[in-house]
Amino acid sequence: MAIFKPFKALRPDKKYADKTLCQPYDIVTQTEAKVICEKNPESFMQIIRGDQAFPASEKYSDAVYQHSLAQLIAFEEKGIMIQDTAPSYYIYSQTLAGRTQTGIVGCCSVDDYENGVIKRHEFTRPEKEQDRIRHFDVCNANTEPVFLIFKNNLSIKALTETIVSGSNPAYDVSDDADVRHRLWAVADSSLVAEFDRLFTQMPALYIADGHHRTASAAKVAHKRRADHPDYDGTEEFNRFMAVAFDQDQLHVMDYNRLISDLNGLTKEDFLEKLQKDFDVILSGPDDILPQKKGDFTMYLDNNWYHLTLIAELAEDEIKHPTHSLDVSVLQNKVLEPLLGIADPRTDNRIGFSGGIKGPSELKKMVDSGQYAVAFAVYPVSVDDIIKVADAGMVMPPKSTWFEPKLGSGWFVHKI
Repeated sequence: MAIFKPFKALRPDKKYADKTLCQPYDIVTQTEAKVICEKNPESFMQIIRGDQAFPASEKYSDAVYQHSLAQLIAFEEKGIMIQDTAPSYYIYSQTLAGRTQTGIVGCCSVDDYENGVIKRHEFTRPEKEQDRIRHFDVCNANTEPVFLIFKNNLSIKALTETIVSGSNPAYDVSDDADVRHRLWAVADSSLVAEFDRLFTQMPALYIADGHHRTASAAKVAHKRRADHPDYDGTEEFNRFMAVAFDQDQLHVMDYNRLISDLNGLTKEDFLEKLQKDFDVILSGPDDILPQKKGDFTMYLDNNWYHLTLIAELAEDEIKHPTHSLDVSVLQNKVLEPLLGIADPRTDNRIGFSGGIKGPSELKKMVDSGQYAVAFAVYPVSVDDIIKVADAGMVMPPKSTWFEPKLGSGWFVHKI
């Protein structure tokens, strides 16, 4: 059964809630982080992207991580952030374009991650892990949460709704992307105990986003255990911070592909080869997106095309948790055999664009000459993610784009 516990969050004084709130560390560049920090010295970006204060050549220097620690200490010393005195859960709500997702912030067990109670669906890259390992270790804190999913639970939904409807949030802020963020602190012992009981009944939790943060937190925990061989499991370094959402709260968007060239083919040859597996219909210059599973749209040479899969998938492909995904169909029937993209994780001829940017971004990138062709795919579902994770498998890279992204700067877990 899953372990999900309250903790004493380090979080902003209410008057700084709008200032500290920022984007996650991994969706901004070093240059963008620097601009954010120059405009707002109280942005939590000062802590999660210590590299913004250094030249690009020093991005992973020891000084970068020490700078993050110094900023975290300064935020606390200045009263920008204050640590709660009672172990609490936190209800975190985000609203974008009239749609709200509400999750519970707490701490998970490192052992649950390693024994498969917390299930993953992506591989991690060692260099990205190493960055967050050093960041968490030097800062003595999980500075950003992992994004988790749990299967539909009406009891947690009812308890959350009761708390949210019965009290005002501690923070209520809208960011520059028009996402409304709200937070409720839940320190009442009876409510904490009820959340404890309900989470303990869960057989599994699923990582939606934050695989590198999870793996890094686990490795920091092992480092601390080695340094403290008398540990008994109650130490905070045995846990990492997460926001857990009921699966029906979440919206997965498309994650689209751009390819720099046609692998030596002419446009006419490429279109002809596509017709082996797809109905290919010229749609014209207006942006279009696929409307159902098995459909794709493609932008090539100033025009959009609608591609519908006509080749029947083999029975083993249909039953396979990942081979039946549209991102896999595109990879296996177009990107690898026709365009020569054998490994999308490492091939520098492929780029990716999150669905929040829309089809106009794909058109812009192709029209700029940076890419020759773009493909929009129908998004995977949360059920797909759970199915893949339950099977112990991983999805193709860049399969899921969750929106809105979790904000950073409203809760820190000291380890």
